[in-house]
Amino acid sequence: MVELSTKLVNILGDKTTKPLTKAFDMVVVEDLLRHYPRRYAELGRLTDLSQLVVGQHVTIMARVASVKNYAFGPGGRRTRTEVVVTDGTGHLTLTFFQQAWRLKSMEVESLGLAAGVVSEFNGRLQLTHPDWEPLTESDDPTDASRLARGVIPLYRATAAMASWKIERCVGMCLDAIGPLDDPLPEDVRAARGFHDLKGSFEAIHRPRNAKDWQSARDRFRFEEAFVVQTIFAQRRNALEHERAASRPFTPGGLRERFEQQLPFELTAGQKTVVDEISADLGRTHPMHRLLQGEVGSGKTIVALLAMLQVVDAGAQTALLAPTEVLAAQHYRAITKMLGDLAKGGMLGGADGATRVRLLTGSQGAKARKESLLDAASGEAGIVIGTHALIQDHVQFAELGLLVVDEQHRFGVEQRAALVDRAEVTPHVLVMTATPIPRTLAMSVFGDLEVSTLRELPAGRQPIQTTVVPHAERPQWLERGWERVREEVGRGRQAYVVVSRIGEGDDGGTDKDTRSLLEMREELEGGALHGLRLGSLHGRMTPDDKDATMNAFARGEIDVLVATTVVEVGVDVPNATVMVVMNADRFGMSQLHQLRGRVGRGSEAGLCLLVTASEGDSPARERLDAVASTSDGFELSRLDVELRREGDVLGARQSGIRSSLRLLSVVKDGDVIEEARQVADAIVAADPALASHPALAAAVHELERSERADYLERT
Repeated sequence: MVELSTKLVNILGDKTTKPLTKAFDMVVVEDLLRHYPRRYAELGRLTDLSQLVVGQHVTIMARVASVKNYAFGPGGRRTRTEVVVTDGTGHLTLTFFQQAWRLKSMEVESLGLAAGVVSEFNGRLQLTHPDWEPLTESDDPTDASRLARGVIPLYRATAAMASWKIERCVGMCLDAIGPLDDPLPEDVRAARGFHDLKGSFEAIHRPRNAKDWQSARDRFRFEEAFVVQTIFAQRRNALEHERAASRPFTPGGLRERFEQQLPFELTAGQKTVVDEISADLGRTHPMHRLLQGEVGSGKTIVALLAMLQVVDAGAQTALLAPTEVLAAQHYRAITKMLGDLAKGGMLGGADGATRVRLLTGSQGAKARKESLLDAASGEAGIVIGTHALIQDHVQFAELGLLVVDEQHRFGVEQRAALVDRAEVTPHVLVMTATPIPRTLAMSVFGDLEVSTLRELPAGRQPIQTTVVPHAERPQWLERGWERVREEVGRGRQAYVVVSRIGEGDDGGTDKDTRSLLEMREELEGGALHGLRLGSLHGRMTPDDKDATMNAFARGEIDVLVATTVVEVGVDVPNATVMVVMNADRFGMSQLHQLRGRVGRGSEAGLCLLVTASEGDSPARERLDAVASTSDGFELSRLDVELRREGDVLGARQSGIRSSLRLLSVVKDGDVIEEARQVADAIVAADPALASHPALAAAVHELERSERADYLERT
């Protein structure tokens, strides 16, 4: 009996299976059946030949308009056959060499499918040596041929495996396969008018009309959302049954004292989120919340208030940061904000104060030992660090809250290394400065409750962003460097951001980009001559990085030439201008993060996006979008319109592209919402899915496979 897990080679043979495996990583029957048609050709509606582009691999359906053999070469012994096909509005030439027999096999008015790469010769578009399959009625009038059905599926194909060859392979599998267990429960299908799994495969691959494949597509789209949301529903259900110590708000404690000494008032949004987190911390099951917000929206203050509430309740907190630069930045910012409240047991410390410790891999032995001892004894209420925090020898007296900054840079195993080690499950707060559309958050952070900070605190200055096309308008870049000098002349500071450090880096052979080393040398000898320049990049030792950042913060460096190490967490209020060289090399969200480093003080910020990209190019379109809005959430929406949603949060998102074939986590929010509700109801009634073995198997497969990488962000 052929099943979805049956190896393709057992049905198709080795010769046919190899190109499918090489091109599409297909191994079993399900891999092939999940390779859905990318579009459909209906008889009577031939391919629009006017849409063809040179270099494109296409499958077209057209009628033969003319066919002719031409002799060429020495003595005319070689032949060239030119077959002109048409869709009624345009023409395309199919060119064959040494295949004179095509004159008889491709008769005028015959209909067929052609596949190949579009090229141009003498001003005409052509396919050279394309695959050609005639479309003819079967002699058997009962045969359910494609022409009888009237709808022809067209698949994403390759030169070695044309669309109709894939179609034949699919047909062989559909004819051989037996009954299938369906991950969608029968009542869920019935309520939505969906076919069962086998019927849906039949309808999407061998439809008789548009309604067939549209209904099947809707079913598979819902199924994709449903399986993912079932995973998240199980995770949320498991969290509800885990036990955590309640860490309620303590009147008169450190949190309240800190709030009272703040020199500003929290925004309405911050107050709402603080209340949400405070309520979570007071419960006896673990908080698992995502805090997302704009650059500068005040996430750190919100997180610090949560940390202080936990310290007041007699436990400790850990703040996990992805880089030493960011960890050190958090340490400096938090100790400065807390003042004497962070000097527990020290000279000048306030009554009941706690201690804040930093723990990184590059610390000196003495500082590291002090941090480890204070963490283990409980003297340090707040411990801030990098991956060094999750090493086995790091012990906490009682860890009550884990705060993870820029969560997408950590895997689930890294977080679990801290959470699972604790005797009592700690609460978890995840922070990200990458704004995420709600539907994307549901699909990527689906087991987290989501809190969002949209408004910026009072006093945050606007940032003007301008695209500088230096190839078209070199004078604009010259003016940009003048603006940097003007800002420095007023006592301000600037960043210059580059995409690589030196030769040998990615892009190092590209003559259009300047490395950090080249850029600094060029600026010191030219446009910024006489100013105090510094460098910051990932290859520097932690001590050198720290020394450079401290010097910049003290105003001892006028212009910091840096890579994207300044993207997150760097806070120098005196910096007012940023120049991003080769800005088209960066993602939209990354550019938004970078420009958030300026305008953090009392002066407005300026960000110049320097590019050589042409005015009508996709790269320029992205830069124009960044310049058009300072709203990170609007920018995130534009980003997913211009790119696939799987790219928005970086490489760890690649799993979305491979596991979600029909579902768009941006466009199909209503489907995701509906699937989430159905999944919640099923899991609430049957957490282990004992009554739904096919669904349990689908969930297990997705969690097991490499396609689940993106789920491990949570």
